[in-house]
Amino acid sequence: MNNREKSKIILKILDKIYPNVPVPLTYKNTFTLLISVLLSAQCTDVNVNNVTKNIYPKYNRPEHFVKLGRKKIENLIKKIGIFRVKAKSIYFLSKILVKRYNGKVPNTYEALEQLPGVGHKTASVVMSQGFGHPAFPVDTHIHRLAQRWGLTSGKNVVQTEKDLKSIFPKKHWNKLHLQIIWYGREYCKARDCFGITCKICKSCYPNRVKKFIAKKA
Repeated sequence: MNNREKSKIILKILDKIYPNVPVPLTYKNTFTLLISVLLSAQCTDVNVNNVTKNIYPKYNRPEHFVKLGRKKIENLIKKIGIFRVKAKSIYFLSKILVKRYNGKVPNTYEALEQLPGVGHKTASVVMSQGFGHPAFPVDTHIHRLAQRWGLTSGKNVVQTEKDLKSIFPKKHWNKLHLQIIWYGREYCKARDCFGITCKICKSCYPNRVKKFIAKKA
């Protein structure tokens, strides 16, 4: 079975399970989406949502975080991993947005990736969910599933993103990356499926009997 054949099976299964896929992170606007994605690094979406639900009703613009300052931002997000590093990034990117972009989040990869604490994956999520631009954000979880499903042999998320974009039509990217995230959490778990249990794994590799161990990104 080639990758084109696999892609059709995967899309069919995911569209049936997640016809209307929910967004894991809760946010109020494009700026708070950016902040939530930044906070989600090395942290669960549930934890981020639990913290930000007490922040965003009052603080949801770059100007708010500039006025707060680093120490107060640290206090607001202290339940999140590496909160001091993230607070520093949030403070300085907020200052840049106010000074350079009139308080607006820029809508290009180049501008986003120049902001403190914002890498390609974070920029891709903002471009996809914030601006509706076709993007395929790939994190370590999607990288793991893409390996299990035989869609990539890439050793890092950069190569995996390139491979997935070449396999799936662009019109599916924004919805598909969310579908894969939810499917991985609910059906193709890291320490459960091992490439032999879930419907997608069994469909793509019906004869696989040995556990598949994905290479870390």
